[in-house]
Amino acid sequence: MLKVAVVGYPNVGKSSLINRLTGTREAVVHERPGVTRDRKELDCEWNGRAFKLIDTGGVDLRDEDPLAGSIREQARAGLAEADVAVLVVDARAGVRAGDEELAGELRRSSLPAIVAANKIDGVADTPLAAEFHRLGLGEPLPVSAAQGLGSGDLLDRIVELLPEGVRQPEHDTVRLAVIGRPNVGKSSLVNRFLGEQRVIVSAQAGTTRDAIDMPLLVGERRLTLIDTAGMRRQSKVADSVEYYTALRSQRAAERADVALVVCDAGDGVTAQDLRIAELAMKAGCATALVLNKWDLQAALARSGGALDLEHERARVTEKLRLRPRVLTASAKSARNVGRLLDEAVALGDRMAGRIPTPELNRFLAETTQARQPPVGTRRGASGHRLKLLYMAQIGERPPRFAIQVNSRARVTRDYAYFLENRLRARYGMDGVPLIIDFVQRGERARARAA
Repeated sequence: MLKVAVVGYPNVGKSSLINRLTGTREAVVHERPGVTRDRKELDCEWNGRAFKLIDTGGVDLRDEDPLAGSIREQARAGLAEADVAVLVVDARAGVRAGDEELAGELRRSSLPAIVAANKIDGVADTPLAAEFHRLGLGEPLPVSAAQGLGSGDLLDRIVELLPEGVRQPEHDTVRLAVIGRPNVGKSSLVNRFLGEQRVIVSAQAGTTRDAIDMPLLVGERRLTLIDTAGMRRQSKVADSVEYYTALRSQRAAERADVALVVCDAGDGVTAQDLRIAELAMKAGCATALVLNKWDLQAALARSGGALDLEHERARVTEKLRLRPRVLTASAKSARNVGRLLDEAVALGDRMAGRIPTPELNRFLAETTQARQPPVGTRRGASGHRLKLLYMAQIGERPPRFAIQVNSRARVTRDYAYFLENRLRARYGMDGVPLIIDFVQRGERARARAA
């Protein structure tokens, strides 16, 4: 896929402009400078040409803070991947030293570049763009991320400079979200998956501010890896930036097929970890829990303080209805990292797979033989035993099944859970959301669990 890197000094409106060009609100926007840190790719299409816009953090070449250095590295990596660069400047502030430094780097590269003079919110402000001719990158385009002025002209210029390219099909791609509490090692794990420092890692909690999509190939399978911001308990969300980044993490789970809930092995599976897993499963994600930093458990084992893994697994099975697997890994030492990706692919396959109808009806017969359905209690149906007549799969992502029942009894919640658990055990669907509809014979209405 063709890519366009959007770069600029802090707080010039890069993320706002990207939201305007893509017609979304995916990039985090806030009046506070430095909100964007990692590079984030968003789909854009104009005049039949599809490409990705790379949102980058504000680049200040003179800032000596280590985090600012990491942001610069991410922006440079985005430029290295790009086919076109857009340098966003603040037209109201005029040419600043940071603009000239960035323009110098772009002139020294072979990358086609466009200067977008942002914050020109009316026709009367258009002459302000002329000052940016001195950057030596051609005619600056006056634009307004807030009002939309000039956005079509900017997209026209981008499409003119893009080389010919073809969009790759993504129908069989597994979307994998890496979610969890702050500072449990999500970004470190993502970098280990990718084999490069793709996202910023810092001891400072809350470094990741956005949900970052990244392509990954596992064998012959394509994955879209989504790194997310840490999700705190609602009562501990400190400000609006943290609120909106947490909201984007939730939305990342909603658009993913699979979620890995990363936990800190030093803490075990906490109540907040369980809440995050529940959120992912309610969003329709196949889910597994990962106890990261497992390399630290060896030292604790010698002192008798190691985590009881079987206890943690039993607790998760007891607390979470979907019974997700609990895996161990270490982003630092790479222990079990490949196994996590294999598990993610397997969960994605189970989400999209179909079970043949004859096989399901054999399962249904064996299940009812192992445990007879209850006697009906509906008014006028006393003494009539529930009969499960026929079973078929009617959907996927997540898997959905329909079971035809006799019309004179209803399904109890206990028996519905029994069937669901047997189905998970038979077909290896731990952590996969399942929907089972009980349909009364001769009627379209669903028989509700009591």
